[in-house]
Amino acid sequence: MLKNIPRFFSFIFIAIAVWFSFYSSQPKNIEAEDAPETTFSTQRAFKHVEAIAQKPHYVGTEAHSRVRNYIVGQLQEMGLQAQTHEDYTLTKSGTLVRPQNILARLEGNGNGEALVIMTHYDSNPHSSPGASDAGSGVGTILEGIRTFLAENKKHENDIIILFTDAEELGLNGAELFIKDHPWAKDAKLALNFEARGSDGDSFMFLETNSGNAGLINSFKKANPGFPVTNSLVYSVYKMLPNDTDLTVLREQGSIPGYNFAFIDDHFDYHAATDTPKNLDKETLAHQGSYLMPLLDYFKDADLNEVEAQEEVLFFNIPGGEIIRYPFSWIFPMLIIALVLLFTILGYGFSKDRLQLKEISKSIIPFTVSLAFSGLLVFLLWKFLLYSYPEYSEMEQGFTYNGYYYIAAFVSLSLLISFFTYFRFRHIENKANLFVVPLFFWLLLGALLAFFLKGAAYFIIPGFFGLLQLFIMMRQESPNSLLMAFLSLPAIFILVPFIKMFPVALGLKILFLSALLSVLLFQLLLPVFAYFKSNKKIAVFFFLIFNILLITAHFKADFTEEHPKPNSLVYLFDADKNTTNWYSYDNMVDDWTEAYFGEEPLIAPSENKTFSSKYGSNFTWRAEAPKIDLQSPGIIWKKTDSTSTINSYSLKIATNRQADRIELFADRTVDFESFKVNGLEADSVALGSNDFHIHTRRWHDRILTYHISGRDTLRLEFSLRSDEKPEFTLYESSYDLLENQDLNVKPRAETMIPRPFVLNDAVIFKKTISPE
Repeated sequence: MLKNIPRFFSFIFIAIAVWFSFYSSQPKNIEAEDAPETTFSTQRAFKHVEAIAQKPHYVGTEAHSRVRNYIVGQLQEMGLQAQTHEDYTLTKSGTLVRPQNILARLEGNGNGEALVIMTHYDSNPHSSPGASDAGSGVGTILEGIRTFLAENKKHENDIIILFTDAEELGLNGAELFIKDHPWAKDAKLALNFEARGSDGDSFMFLETNSGNAGLINSFKKANPGFPVTNSLVYSVYKMLPNDTDLTVLREQGSIPGYNFAFIDDHFDYHAATDTPKNLDKETLAHQGSYLMPLLDYFKDADLNEVEAQEEVLFFNIPGGEIIRYPFSWIFPMLIIALVLLFTILGYGFSKDRLQLKEISKSIIPFTVSLAFSGLLVFLLWKFLLYSYPEYSEMEQGFTYNGYYYIAAFVSLSLLISFFTYFRFRHIENKANLFVVPLFFWLLLGALLAFFLKGAAYFIIPGFFGLLQLFIMMRQESPNSLLMAFLSLPAIFILVPFIKMFPVALGLKILFLSALLSVLLFQLLLPVFAYFKSNKKIAVFFFLIFNILLITAHFKADFTEEHPKPNSLVYLFDADKNTTNWYSYDNMVDDWTEAYFGEEPLIAPSENKTFSSKYGSNFTWRAEAPKIDLQSPGIIWKKTDSTSTINSYSLKIATNRQADRIELFADRTVDFESFKVNGLEADSVALGSNDFHIHTRRWHDRILTYHISGRDTLRLEFSLRSDEKPEFTLYESSYDLLENQDLNVKPRAETMIPRPFVLNDAVIFKKTISPE
């Protein structure tokens, strides 16, 4: 009995380490509203969030102006001279909008070089209050600057406070700042606060055109209390189409910086549920825990010190420490690890502590646990999507009960692992069981060293595994607590990704969490291989799996707290003189059934789809009543003509309270030139080739205009004389539920507008040409 106590405690030790890796990652202290003036107060920051996120405040709305006035007022109360900066911008993707940025500047004693502290203040159209995205950023910065001013510290560097507009529409505010504001030339570094959910750790990821060593070294010197970051996410982020305001500053202004964003409760992202009530205050405190030390450090630091050519690997461990080392160590560390592996294997075979036959047998549980876990979880999730078709309505790919599924499938993977290795308990020298997983892990490290260098630090658990393997060969029954302690690097490095991947990429990636869980189990074999009760532990995880799956079932229904997203738009086609209801939904509910019936008519697929995050298209169509819908004013003019080129001007003026205009043209038509309100779009690199939204086109859409007034849309373009200018115009207003002629009933409390798509809209469609 006494002999089993250390093994029991090693299991508890591992469980505590897993818990601690999550618990220690963010502040637990929520500073009260009456905290000292020189202290960042999360409650005071939250008051700003409540004031900002009372209702959706996207470009062109009265609420948007109210939020802008509130921010300007708060800056003025601090004694700062706030200014607004407004003009049209046209992005590479053809998004036109007139943003109004808010700026203020704290002048330092230095040469005028500036640190930019930024976030955006607009919410996503058309139903998100934007408490997290990015009311949390506004609240953090307003409270942080107030605290900084209360400290009354002298500073060398200027500090630019930038609240960008129209970030949700195409990063237009950031582009306006870089291209048109005189302060942009002074900016040397930026801190950008963002959100992609409403809960969880705030993750730091970098933007730089050079190496990352300078940014990481400065970040460590600033010493934030709860850093959460790693170079794997940084490497993946660089390969993806990035879309934060800081990306614009880096690409167009060569300004590097730090993004701080949280992604948990992804189901609130851009949704009507992004309310102050759903914003986690510990997450808000985490944002503040980054801002204050970084602001204190960079107020006097040489802002050019962040520029470096060297790339480093980095990751955080619990307790607030960041481990970093240069890329130049990657291959030496890999070579050392492989040399050590073969040296230890040679020692083991020479001392008869390893047997080739037993190692060969261990390939079976290694392969079965990995393959069976990944495949079973993949198929089981497909089955759950079939059994719960309502999950398909979550465009974010993460359901309200998603955390239960993550925990359930991790339990299933551990169940499979414990049971599979229990079947091979007869292998007496447990070191034989560990050789294959360790060899595979080092092989994975080699692949990462070549193809994903930012993850090459995964080799570190391999070094500890080599030490464990050596101890296992030297001792019949190694100290279980020692083995658990040597497993800490594997736990601290892998555990966060088991949760992060499905949260960030959607539950479709749950199989990857399952594979990581099995790999972590196999790295913990120096502990678990000696357990005599693996079968009982497998039964325990079987019970946990079923409990979690049952709990997820009872939390699968949509409720007032977790409402169902749905969609409805009204479209008048002036060419065909038809009116129809359309939806993006996959399931009929009580609200949409009144328009589409129990078995809705499938909408024909369209090449011309409205711009949306996930490229969604209409799913259903039904006839709708005709209402008086005023056509926009359209004026064509041929401005020039030669034997080869014709030039035109086109003016479009909305005659109703419209919010958005989109224009489409056959993508085979490349314009010779194209200006919108006097602006020309820049080229965009897609793969190894340069394309242009107008002159070297890759899709049918040529323009999305988000209206912030009643300004006339002015197009000037030219094309070959043998080509006919013809556009499909969609003019949309987000007032479907307010339109008295359509008399659409409000949604039930258990429903919200579907995010990421053109929704609750009255749409006018017409083909326009000069003839």
